[in-house]
Amino acid sequence: MNINWKVRFNRTNIQFIVRFIGSLLIPILAYMGLRMEDVTSWPMLGHILLDFISNPYLIVLTIYSALNVIPDPTTAGVSDSKLAMQYIKPRNDKDFIE
Repeated sequence: MNINWKVRFNRTNIQFIVRFIGSLLIPILAYMGLRMEDVTSWPMLGHILLDFISNPYLIVLTIYSALNVIPDPTTAGVSDSKLAMQYIKPRNDKDFIE
């Protein structure tokens, strides 16, 4: 499984990072019947995290959700293409438009 992790979690790759964080938060909040607006304090967040780690089903569901964000849909399988493995920053389609 060759994935260019440096580019995926690069601070300039905000789109991927937001999608990955959403894939972690949304199953937790949805399963517990909460919305982002319901998390208004640190103690509330701590309570949610304790409920999360005590629920094996929810942990598996969240891991599955996060793993669905990782594969590059433009390549077969889970690995990045040989070209994508050579990137040092996320590719900008504007760089390739003539």
